[in-house]
Amino acid sequence: MKMSEIEQSTADNGASPSAYTLKKTVVMVGMMGAGKTAVGRAVAAKLGVSFLDSDAEIEAAANLSVPEIFERDGEPFFRKRETEVIGRLLDDTCGILSTGGGAFLAEQNRQMISERGVSVWLNAPLELLWNRVKHKDTRPLLRTSDPKATLTAIYEVRVPLYSQADMAVACDPALSIDGMANRVISALTARADVLERQDD
Repeated sequence: MKMSEIEQSTADNGASPSAYTLKKTVVMVGMMGAGKTAVGRAVAAKLGVSFLDSDAEIEAAANLSVPEIFERDGEPFFRKRETEVIGRLLDDTCGILSTGGGAFLAEQNRQMISERGVSVWLNAPLELLWNRVKHKDTRPLLRTSDPKATLTAIYEVRVPLYSQADMAVACDPALSIDGMANRVISALTARADVLERQDD
């Protein structure tokens, strides 16, 4: 039943799970608000593969939200769990993996992802990110007296690290989630070692 729902969804989007072969797990990286989860989920549906979210896996294991883990155990504890979870998910069946905004900052994670999967940076401009996160209270790093200044500082530090990703896809505010998913898939098809069209 579940598979037929995926097939119906992808058929509606002009793609079929059987039209592509995914050869490596695609790891979505980038800033908070870039759309890693929403776009990653749409890409997975279009390709007919599994979607996983490292933050969601950590929350399920701890039975706490990410902000609660930060508050109770601190960021270093969370980052250690994050590395363990990403490593485990990379060993699972090929799929689309969304990671938290800070995951790609650790050299160990960048190396592990590059060796066992492929990283895709959703490159979103700062104003787009701010517009998406300013009304939410689910970002522990932005719980400051000036969240926009904090976001700007985080952005400036992280962008040089995100730019080390295997691939980059520019985020366009005019594109829907579906449109962004198509843009990611188009970029992935340029890498025959990652995604192959069955009709090629």
